[in-house]
Amino acid sequence: MKTGVLLINLGTPDSPSVGDVRSYLSQFLNDPRVIDIPWLSRKLLVNLLIVPFRAPKSAKVYQELWTDKGSPLLFYSNRVKELLQEELGSKYTVHLAMRYKNPSIPDVMEEMRKQNYSRIIVLPMFPQYAAASTGSAHDEVMRVLRTWWVIPELKFISQYYDHAKYIEGFVTRGKQYKLEDYDHILFSYHGLPVRQVDKAHSGGKCTDACTNGITEENKFCYKATCYATTRLLAEKLNIPKEKYTVCFQSRLDKEWLEPFSDKVVEDCAKKGMKKILVFSPAFTADCLETIIEIGEEYQEIFKEHGGDKVQLVESLNDHPLWISCLKDLVLSNE
Repeated sequence: MKTGVLLINLGTPDSPSVGDVRSYLSQFLNDPRVIDIPWLSRKLLVNLLIVPFRAPKSAKVYQELWTDKGSPLLFYSNRVKELLQEELGSKYTVHLAMRYKNPSIPDVMEEMRKQNYSRIIVLPMFPQYAAASTGSAHDEVMRVLRTWWVIPELKFISQYYDHAKYIEGFVTRGKQYKLEDYDHILFSYHGLPVRQVDKAHSGGKCTDACTNGITEENKFCYKATCYATTRLLAEKLNIPKEKYTVCFQSRLDKEWLEPFSDKVVEDCAKKGMKKILVFSPAFTADCLETIIEIGEEYQEIFKEHGGDKVQLVESLNDHPLWISCLKDLVLSNE
């Protein structure tokens, strides 16, 4: 009895050309779980305003990001797939799909259908659950599965923000730097609209309690799990509470989770800080949001306001502890 493992990451344009970036943004931003407004409003906003104006600018940024190995996110995701396959052995076959663009979920799942697996484990590479990431990946898998005549046993993994090896992986990355040399440490997570975070609560509202602990009510609240991840990392790294800030990056408007990472970076510089260290634990592979947004754009903001150095802590990428974490998640679902 063989098991198929489907790893899913967010996605990347096929190339940094304007056309490929436009196609990627169109698919990404037209997802109703990403921009959760009425269909017609979303179509008009995305296809007439956001994509036409944003694609040429984003293409220039992707050109900076691109390496001789292509997209870092796709390169590292493929490395993880290969290394996890080695760890799991012949009882499992590991597949990789991207939620947006290629390799696409429908194409990869067609390969999996032909394998006639006894069971499939769906494992998105997003440690903290959010409807716009993990929820969207699961949604697309279920959409494809509805077309299958035979549906095998299935397991969907929703989150693992507190898995010991995931935490230890980022701790190991952080220990490459002398934490005492930095004036402040940021834990920067990808932002979300506040209304999406509110929807994870039965009462329809995320509260300040979500910054303090995990409960049955908020266990799938993205904000709560981001703060929980940070507490675990700070404890392992012996970072006192007054020396770090949880913040949220990549916002589209003001109605997103606060504090905003770019504003925190600016404030740190204005307070006279010269060196800050930035973790981005929601990203398990380095990508545009880590390499460019934090590593370059935040560096510019920091220097502009009197700071010296913004140091990005490298993501997990293909770290052995990350591979071991994923292996544990697969085996724990036997």
